[in-house]
Amino acid sequence: MMDTLLLFGQIFITFILIGTFTFGGGYAMLSLIQTQVVVAHHWISEATFTNIIAISQMTPGPIGINCATYVGYEVLKNAGASHLVAILGSAVASFALILPSFLIVLTMVKFYQKFMGNAVFEGVMGWLRPAVVGLIGAAAVILMVDTSWSGIPLLSLPQFELIKDNFIDWKSWVLFGAAVIASLGFKVNPIIIIIAGGVAGLLLY
Repeated sequence: MMDTLLLFGQIFITFILIGTFTFGGGYAMLSLIQTQVVVAHHWISEATFTNIIAISQMTPGPIGINCATYVGYEVLKNAGASHLVAILGSAVASFALILPSFLIVLTMVKFYQKFMGNAVFEGVMGWLRPAVVGLIGAAAVILMVDTSWSGIPLLSLPQFELIKDNFIDWKSWVLFGAAVIASLGFKVNPIIIIIAGGVAGLLLY
């Protein structure tokens, strides 16, 4: 019982910190979630995290919240908790993730008009934009490669190692390339790409 309560506390603290320090929405949040739940706490594996992202992307709602909901359930379930307790874990993770944003936005509503045009405010926003792009890019890299760099000397080049469960063989890379070309080159609706990817995966594997 105490172990379960401790796990609830860890989940709450982890996701409230993620919600507090994330700028740029759900995709920018993914790298922080991965760092905490896969690298820091070892709650789930890298391959499981990738599957969670895929499911979160396909289900309705913001990807960050969907991911938190899934992770909260998975962590409690892996710890041996019942289905209902695992659902409560989902609720705790989701609530902790959105609480900081709710409070911050509620505060900003009062002060945004006041600070619009302020040089310091505009300067901070100017620096946050490229940081957000970097976080979103990091999320994409995390889904494709092993980002565990422990033991690599500072200032040395990152030595990525492909995760076999994520990109199994050349067919996976062909699907990836086709999805990129369809999305960027031909502006195909993402829903169509997701459905086509699922059908192709079913037929190929």
